[in-house]
Amino acid sequence: MNILFIGDIFGSAGRRIVREHIGHLRAAHDVELVIINAENAAGGFGVTPTIAEELFDLGADVLTTGNHIWDKRELIDYMNSAPADSHDRPRRVLRPANLQPRLPGYGVYEGVTESGVEYAVVDLQGCVFMNTTNDPFHAADALLAGIRAKVIVVDFHAEATSEKVAMGWYLDGRATAVLGTHTHIPTADERVLPGGTAYQTDVGMSGPYDSVIGVEKDLVLRKFLTGMPGKFEAAKGNPKMCAALINCDPATGRATRIQRIMLGE
Repeated sequence: MNILFIGDIFGSAGRRIVREHIGHLRAAHDVELVIINAENAAGGFGVTPTIAEELFDLGADVLTTGNHIWDKRELIDYMNSAPADSHDRPRRVLRPANLQPRLPGYGVYEGVTESGVEYAVVDLQGCVFMNTTNDPFHAADALLAGIRAKVIVVDFHAEATSEKVAMGWYLDGRATAVLGTHTHIPTADERVLPGGTAYQTDVGMSGPYDSVIGVEKDLVLRKFLTGMPGKFEAAKGNPKMCAALINCDPATGRATRIQRIMLGE
């Protein structure tokens, strides 16, 4: 079974490059499950219901997010429109599971692929430098205890490399894949850990690489050089799609291979 995980879509450039490549990647690799981190898809800050629908139309099965989940307030009503047991599109937009209790939305989704394989997608957010109050490690324990599927993909949206690596080892043998997002720079450390968990510290950004992690570089440079605040705007130049392709045994959930992908225009 092949799983395609697409790293943080950033702005219109990110949506455009994903639109260009997702179809032929799905066909060429016989992809059965597509997961997209969409938290920067709306101009670099959050995701709207309209954009979520656009990504589902492109073939996404589940959308994950992170610290920008609440940037577009209209997404809250969208997420609240689907009950916990629904498989409708709004239910398949996740927010980090280890945020404060009773917030809108859900941090895990359990579904079935067209061929009948049960799977789960878990969205977690790191604590280091992230202002997240609830420990993602214990949250992972609690969530995994209630999941029946063998194929489990974890999006770990975190800043610190050490925290991401630690989560990979912590969940080795308990998740099919632990894939880092948030820092927007693809790392070259993809591998299958001894227990059968595919791991990559950061899948990377699907967006404009002539930028500073997606933002117009002159605006960021001005802030670094002067210390003055300013409005950041999404860049558009040199878009690339970053993703990870994971192959796993659907009967056991153990990964057998992970491939790093970066495609330009």
